[in-house]
Amino acid sequence: MELKTVREILHAPDVYIGKTIALNGWVRTARDVKACAFIELNDGSVVKNMQIVVDASHESYALAARMNVGTALRVTGVVVASPNPQQPVELKAETIVVEGECPSDYPLQKKRHSLEYLRTQQHLRPRTNLFSAAFRVRSATAFAIHRFFNERGFVYAHTPIVTGSDAEGAGAMFRVTTLDAGNPPRTEQGEVDFSQDFFEKSTNLTVSGQLEAEVFALAFGKTYTFGPTFRAEKSNTTKHAAEFWMIEPEIAFADLQDDMELAESMIKYIIRYVLESCSDEMEFLNKFVDTTLLARLNAIAFEERFAHVTYTEAVEILKKNNDKFEYKVEWGTDLQTEHERYLAETVFQKPVFVTDYPREIKSFYMRLNDDGKTVAA
Repeated sequence: MELKTVREILHAPDVYIGKTIALNGWVRTARDVKACAFIELNDGSVVKNMQIVVDASHESYALAARMNVGTALRVTGVVVASPNPQQPVELKAETIVVEGECPSDYPLQKKRHSLEYLRTQQHLRPRTNLFSAAFRVRSATAFAIHRFFNERGFVYAHTPIVTGSDAEGAGAMFRVTTLDAGNPPRTEQGEVDFSQDFFEKSTNLTVSGQLEAEVFALAFGKTYTFGPTFRAEKSNTTKHAAEFWMIEPEIAFADLQDDMELAESMIKYIIRYVLESCSDEMEFLNKFVDTTLLARLNAIAFEERFAHVTYTEAVEILKKNNDKFEYKVEWGTDLQTEHERYLAETVFQKPVFVTDYPREIKSFYMRLNDDGKTVAA
């Protein structure tokens, strides 16, 4: 008997109707009526559940009717068409084996739990619909990133996580040390003596793989990094994460236009892949988290090209609406989040590239434009 997943069955129900299959998973809900008991089983392959029908005459009926949420089961049965229009098929149980019982006070019950509560149950929250959907989407996104670059001949560079360099020069880095923090060795000048540390020098968690990627680009032509990055800025907002994964492509013999075309192609590619491979998860997130999610993503992935505007043009647009902003716009000042959102959400109503910034507010290595005032960034 072939073991199948809920995803396989629900994505091709007509193929499996009438077939006897095996299914493993965890109980999401269990209830009984006069003639039978119903178990909603989830195996982690998709956000949706498979309904298991247990007849009242079945030897496991009494057990199924009082099954606790979270119980691990092995089930065999016949896939049959469901009378419920919300689900194409269900599994009529033949055998049910309890692999692991779950107590009645299991923290994740049928009701919807708040994010605050789930934060106290971090070891269990991947089992919830919200987090399982989010992590499946994240997994698909990571795969799409690698596939996108692989199809275009990029070499994937594994850059160091523990490093002695500061690629950003911001100074807000997490230090890595084996020295006794309470009593570190000191030099004659009273400074911490990192020569006695593991690497015999000061080391930190990486803030960027850019420097290593640039080295690779000059050997392979096209390379990218995709891995964990750490920033120690004390900014407790939704826009800052101390640890995140960052994509950093580097291309030899390319200009700003090439960079923008690559970025736009990558974003569209990833969204299309996720919409196709995680359709159930995206529908769930669109229904319960953000009802505009699918509309916005489809617009980005399938509609017209991203907008392009120079920094100077953007400033002129924004200055006409300075009364709407907390931070007033003048040429030479960096754009704030409110300015970027106004351009993308109100003016262009789609993603927008802002280019040719003043040289004073960009990094020293940015290519100087012919006007001598702006850089190709």
